[in-house]
Amino acid sequence: MLKQRIQDEMKAAMKGGEKRRLGVIRLILAAVKQREVDERIELDDTQVLVVLDKMLKQRRDSLDQYQKAGREDLAEQEAYEIEVLKEYLPEALDESEILSLITAAIESTGAASIRDMGKVMAQLKPKLQGRADLGAVSVQVKQLLNA
Repeated sequence: MLKQRIQDEMKAAMKGGEKRRLGVIRLILAAVKQREVDERIELDDTQVLVVLDKMLKQRRDSLDQYQKAGREDLAEQEAYEIEVLKEYLPEALDESEILSLITAAIESTGAASIRDMGKVMAQLKPKLQGRADLGAVSVQVKQLLNA
């Protein structure tokens, strides 16, 4: 289970004296625990991936903001956190794989216009969660439905 793996790596980081990595792992576990408490459930791997994906998106946005503001010290920390988060996400899909999944989703839902985008994204989201930037996928779906 993914959550157990993260907890085990927290213990390893503690033993290894990796304070920076330990801090990031604790942030991950805190976000997972917060969601469990809020929803009163035990998160499975898919739900943990959703939390990790959200954290990754937040870090990418922050990294972009810090770079624009010339705050390289903060940008470097965000980049480090992104790398640690990526370790727990499944391998990212390349552009051709993403495009083929989008095309298949459009065909299977019978989407013909931008009004059908919700159906397409609903089908794609579970397949792409943690493996692709859903914002970028959304842009690609819009382009294909507008064409």
